[in-house]
Amino acid sequence: MAEDTAPEAAENQAAGQQDAASPAAGGSKVSAENLRVLENIEVQMTVEVGNTEIRIRDLLRLNEGSVVELDRLAGDPLDILVNGTMIAKGEIVMVGERFGVRFTEIVDPEKRVESL
Repeated sequence: MAEDTAPEAAENQAAGQQDAASPAAGGSKVSAENLRVLENIEVQMTVEVGNTEIRIRDLLRLNEGSVVELDRLAGDPLDILVNGTMIAKGEIVMVGERFGVRFTEIVDPEKRVESL
């Protein structure tokens, strides 16, 4: 009788492996569906030209025509942030009569996760 149960056990084991593989296949399908849900979420994209620290006294003295020196050199790539996390570097371009940004370098996704 042990001989009869061995083939059944092998079939059950194979079926178990298929079942175990099914969630993995279904898991990628679920992941794709989850991404579709996320596609409609709005995020805030910011392009940072540069920054500086300034005293309130100096801030209160600013008026039209004032110039504030930033920490970047002309021609340096700009930081592109989404919800405060840097995702890329880029440069300003003209799109018709509007400004746009061209992505020149994408931050490695692992580094993005580390910065969270």
